[in-house]
Amino acid sequence: MTLYEKLLSGEEKLSLVGLGYVGMPIAVAFAKKIKVIGFDLNAEKIALYKGGSDPTKEVGDEVIKNTTVDFTADEERLKEARFHIVAVPTPVNDDHTPDLTPVEGASRILGRNLTKGSVVVFESTVYPGVTEDICVPILEKESGLKCGVDFKIGYSPERINPGDKVHRLETITKIVSGMDEETLNTVAKVYELVVEAGVYRAESIKVAEAAKVIENSQRDINIAFMNELSMIFHRMGIDTRAVLEAAGTKWNFLKFYPGLVGGHCIGVDPYYLTYKAEELGYHSQIILSGRRINDDMGRYVAESLVKDLIKADIAVKNARVAILGFTFKENCPDTRNTKVIDIVNELGEYGITPLVVDPAADASEAKRLYGISFGSMDEVKDMDAVIIAVAHNEFNKLDPVKIDSFFNSANKKKVLMDLKGILSRSEYEAKKDYIYWRL
Repeated sequence: MTLYEKLLSGEEKLSLVGLGYVGMPIAVAFAKKIKVIGFDLNAEKIALYKGGSDPTKEVGDEVIKNTTVDFTADEERLKEARFHIVAVPTPVNDDHTPDLTPVEGASRILGRNLTKGSVVVFESTVYPGVTEDICVPILEKESGLKCGVDFKIGYSPERINPGDKVHRLETITKIVSGMDEETLNTVAKVYELVVEAGVYRAESIKVAEAAKVIENSQRDINIAFMNELSMIFHRMGIDTRAVLEAAGTKWNFLKFYPGLVGGHCIGVDPYYLTYKAEELGYHSQIILSGRRINDDMGRYVAESLVKDLIKADIAVKNARVAILGFTFKENCPDTRNTKVIDIVNELGEYGITPLVVDPAADASEAKRLYGISFGSMDEVKDMDAVIIAVAHNEFNKLDPVKIDSFFNSANKKKVLMDLKGILSRSEYEAKKDYIYWRL
């Protein structure tokens, strides 16, 4: 019997190394078809999963309660599996160089518990060459096994979109690759068990790695262009969204919008590509230019707020400012690499300590990563300015009466910044007591 057939019969198991926003939904999906061991170093997270709680909000508590995934923080349990999927984050360091610590650590753990006849598939976003040149040597060293003889490797980049209930693992075409034809066939068949949209067989592991890293780089560049247009049109006194809606009537116009570009994908992946390019003697021009624009948007928003406070004759230092939303995207608790923190830090340079409110965010994570403690919606009152930074469902429901209640009635002007454009611009610009601003 092949490994694929043994997985189907229940004779062999699949392991998922890393149970975050990406890994956990993958584990749950596979558990509907085959036996799955879900491993994560974070014992507290494992306890939550075992208790039927989904801290990521990706699949929901009810699904976690009913899944057959065997959750564990004991790395030795990985010895029970023969097909391994590694789905750990790949962040960047402060100097924007790749931080391969998580994927290297996962490789060491898996290597210590790797058995003959295994297939290891990496899903983490990396630059071309990481799987074969960095991960394989670690697996070999820790296991004492030989890649290509005792175990095989593949790469299948994750395309899960956190917080998105439409574009899921099952509904997005999955790129798969393997070190040889036999491995590719095995990897493809295993993923076809859960990916209804089907798989695309890349011709090599490096091609699959490159395909993933350019997907988010392309999106990053397009958003950077929109952000630059926003800055230009503001100076012209033109509403950017109105321009984009007009231009969007052309059949081949790409409908991107300006905004803060954070998270662990779009704001990170381009640096993996440019890092490798630098190693090979090529200095990126377009990619890094886009990154500089997007990395600077928090400062731009903060400066624009200060200008509007001055227009409203409100003292800048110690101004009461509320920021609604802190996560890197809407309806998702993930605060990692959020660009809202850039607004908070930049306002601090002007002597402003904003009240940050986010009912959807992981409060403990925000405290641990940024030292931010969230306030409640009830505390948003007597404000000099309000920034709606994230389009959470809770904020989309805000009506003019509720928004009015946020402000200090003693001020002649209310400064309202709507970064995602969720409010009616014409309605608030018609109000004589509002200074309305959006990207």
